[in-house]
Amino acid sequence: MTKEELVARLRDIEWDDFEVKAAKSDLPKNVWETVSAFSNTSGGWIVLGVKQSGKSFEIQGVDNIEKLEQDFLGTLRSGKFNQTIFASSKRYDIDGCNLLTFHIPEADMKPVYFGNPVNSFIRMGSGDQRATEGEIRGMFRNQSFGNKTEETIRDTGIEMLNLDTLRSYRFALGQTQNLLELREADDVEFCEKVNITNQGQLTYAGLLMFGKAPYVLRYVPTFCIDYIEIPAPTIQQAEVRYTYRIPEQENIWEAVQIIMRRLRTLVDAPIHIKDDGFATTDDSQYNVLREALANMVMHCDHFDSLRSCIRVYTDHIEFMNGGAFPLPVKDILGKVYSKLRNPTIAKLFRYVGIAENAGYGMNKLVSWETLTGMRPTIESERTIATVTFPLKSALQRKGVGDNVPVNVPANVPANVPANVPANLTETQHKILELIRNNPHITHLEMAKALSITDKTAKRATKFLREIGLIERTGSDKNGKWECIVND
Repeated sequence: MTKEELVARLRDIEWDDFEVKAAKSDLPKNVWETVSAFSNTSGGWIVLGVKQSGKSFEIQGVDNIEKLEQDFLGTLRSGKFNQTIFASSKRYDIDGCNLLTFHIPEADMKPVYFGNPVNSFIRMGSGDQRATEGEIRGMFRNQSFGNKTEETIRDTGIEMLNLDTLRSYRFALGQTQNLLELREADDVEFCEKVNITNQGQLTYAGLLMFGKAPYVLRYVPTFCIDYIEIPAPTIQQAEVRYTYRIPEQENIWEAVQIIMRRLRTLVDAPIHIKDDGFATTDDSQYNVLREALANMVMHCDHFDSLRSCIRVYTDHIEFMNGGAFPLPVKDILGKVYSKLRNPTIAKLFRYVGIAENAGYGMNKLVSWETLTGMRPTIESERTIATVTFPLKSALQRKGVGDNVPVNVPANVPANVPANVPANLTETQHKILELIRNNPHITHLEMAKALSITDKTAKRATKFLREIGLIERTGSDKNGKWECIVND
């Protein structure tokens, strides 16, 4: 900091990285709180020899500047703090008064405290505040940022996974061109190769992604991914608390599958009917929300008691996450950035195409403005990260949009259920009706009943699954369809 910069700051109100103290001949007692606060936040300058009166500063100077400097730097190296703080000092002469300044760098390993962790402080605005118990715990967990979910859990094994969930994931992986070499691998080999297990023992990432509920909650009792739809712009305006809330799910993969189906109904997805009668959709907006969901899970501190939650209001959707980003948002946006709290979980999402390639996820989120004309907000505090997307209009609570193309077939069944879009093709309507009447119907039976090919029937059911109207439970051979419609 130059002399001119110091003078400029003294003419302004106190900044969040700038603290003045009237130290005449002794170090003020609360200077160590500021050292802790700057170390635990973003670093800053301590200026000795200036008295603050309201919003103005009075330069008084210090006596015996050499002693103050030695006392301050010596204390930082004396073991007073839980780690050594490498501060730099600088002296100034302003109007004949000696000022002594120290620059406190942001610590790599937090929290920085003196005595015991209770004496951890953080910078809030232009003042120091004692960190809360939750903030202190969060800082300790961040010491292993990117490592905690990679750890193995003693005395665990693949039998603690929900194998139906794992096979659901492997089916989704089979729809991509990723990890082709593992297509024929058994579950044991597959889990080892993708770090679900490590030498037969589960990693926290593998357990969180695919574990059975009793084991997930035994080893990660704070696990939760919440999703709530609120019928108003704010919680206070809602006549009822919510119209939908996701039931508790066993693991991340199960929760994400349900949430993705809900997200698809919240955004515009223009449908185009081609000449051959098949429909294509523009999923650009949905893909942004899906990326936000994956981003939330990849950056979530799953060991924090703060519940990660998606709140859907009538005019915006909010992804609120336990665990801040490792860097300020301004340092991430517009750059190819990749530093994840949960690397294995991130890779598992990328393998199945739910998340962007490493480093591009944040840029995907800000593309919302280009797609909708409305700017999202991305905020990251010490223990919470929040991403908010404005929505164009009130949500269609029946679960569908109103983007009906001009060339919609007119020959559709009567008494169509309430949440079935009017823009389905005739074939899709008929297959939906067949599934309602016979949940065990096969694609071959659909093809015979409608005089279409087996491939056409598969394309139709794939589309109906993508828009959340049907689900498939169990295996292809012995499973059944579930028709999700509202009469």
